[in-house]
Amino acid sequence: MNTIFPDVMDKVMNKMNHDQRKESPEPGEGFYLNDLAAGSVLELETQHHHYTLVKHSGDEVLISGHPLYCPKPVNVHVEGSFPSAPPSVPKAGFIGKGMYLLFNHPVYHSVTTSRIREIHKLGK
Repeated sequence: MNTIFPDVMDKVMNKMNHDQRKESPEPGEGFYLNDLAAGSVLELETQHHHYTLVKHSGDEVLISGHPLYCPKPVNVHVEGSFPSAPPSVPKAGFIGKGMYLLFNHPVYHSVTTSRIREIHKLGK
């Protein structure tokens, strides 16, 4: 049986917690699309669905993950996200943890997700 001294275990746990914060922002933190390179991939977990976004250019992304709006990747314009349910004004071009994502769909027009629980950057 391996025994790990408490101070070593504390250092390991602190390192793990620090690394997790880098991958998944704190509530209110997130990503500006303009700061992401084309081809960057974000995974969002909302209260109800799991989305994948692939950055094209500007605020344009391919989004998938909703059974009605985007069961297959669809090109949308991201307006931004906002901290409380509509009709508040979105933070333009921003996707934030704990916020609601607003995007313009070519068929369904203005779509708002449920609150974003987790965000992970996978790509470039």
